[in-house]
Amino acid sequence: MHKTLKAETARPPRRTLAAQQRRFDWFRDRYNTERPHEALGQRLPASLYQASSRPYPPRLLPIGYPGHYEVRRVSRNGGIRWGSRWVNVSHVLAELDVGFEEIDDGLWEVYFGPVWLGRLHETTCRIVDHLGRAARRAGGNHKGKCYQSADNKVSPII
Repeated sequence: MHKTLKAETARPPRRTLAAQQRRFDWFRDRYNTERPHEALGQRLPASLYQASSRPYPPRLLPIGYPGHYEVRRVSRNGGIRWGSRWVNVSHVLAELDVGFEEIDDGLWEVYFGPVWLGRLHETTCRIVDHLGRAARRAGGNHKGKCYQSADNKVSPII
């Protein structure tokens, strides 16, 4: 599907964004109403489509946290201020609120709504997973380096 989409809409690209959008709209209509699909028993996708009975809200409700949580808004570059220190959360949560629930002195559980993200240690200002590891992506400038977890075990960052 992606190869077909690219061949019919983006090679060559249209001169303006409006013209490109018209080409995408044309492709979507053709793909769903004119071309039978093998995976659908040679039927047209439009013939099988049913609109959802649930209304789609124009705007999602803000995520709320219990009163005893510390709530911080994640900055555009993915972090928060904890006192005067910087804590990296995730750029995926930029401009959204995350909740911190204190579970011990200097130890906080971190949540995005009902989703547990990790545990913040105030001494290191790092959020770690259930094994005490800071989240790192593979490769990049972390390859071959190590970090020290909350329980003072040194582990490679892969």
